[in-house]
Amino acid sequence: MAEGRDVLSLPVLLLNRHFVPVSVATARRAFVLLYGGAARALDDDGDTYDFDTWFHLPLRKTDDPLPVIGGAVRVPRVLHLTRYERAPRFSVRLTRRNLMIRDQYQCQYCGKRPNQRDLNLDHVVPRSRGGQDSWENLVVSCRGCNLKKGRRTPVEAGMLLLRNPHVPKWSTATQILLVTREPYRQWEPFLKAG
Repeated sequence: MAEGRDVLSLPVLLLNRHFVPVSVATARRAFVLLYGGAARALDDDGDTYDFDTWFHLPLRKTDDPLPVIGGAVRVPRVLHLTRYERAPRFSVRLTRRNLMIRDQYQCQYCGKRPNQRDLNLDHVVPRSRGGQDSWENLVVSCRGCNLKKGRRTPVEAGMLLLRNPHVPKWSTATQILLVTREPYRQWEPFLKAG
């Protein structure tokens, strides 16, 4: 339950017409979609409900209640968008965090996994030699390997990369898992399939 939190800010998984994850919305947006008939709420068994039916379902101890006049209504965990067909296509943003995830928090030269604060981002082709900030030119490295390599290429420094750097091809489900701190168990079947 969301004690002490703004219930309308809780995350709700949105599925397209084909039950494929498309994004995460706030409970506020989810209720607008549900009330307007653009979506149906899914319960733990996968049954769908329109707003009127959902509104009258009894609250359970595990539910997050939204106070309303005369009681409370469950905050849905998953919504099925009845008319939305598209599956999102997105590119993964080049960020330090995403690079760390791609390289599994491991130095791409020596293979060590020190604390995250002891990891750097290294330009395979150094910036001083025209190297760009790109997925294909950035790797995670420990401080020692970064200093050893210096302003040289890995070949010049006699260092081999464990894996060639590349643009990750994460699915929408993977992206949702990466940005959502604590996904609800009701999301699992959809995120595993997506």
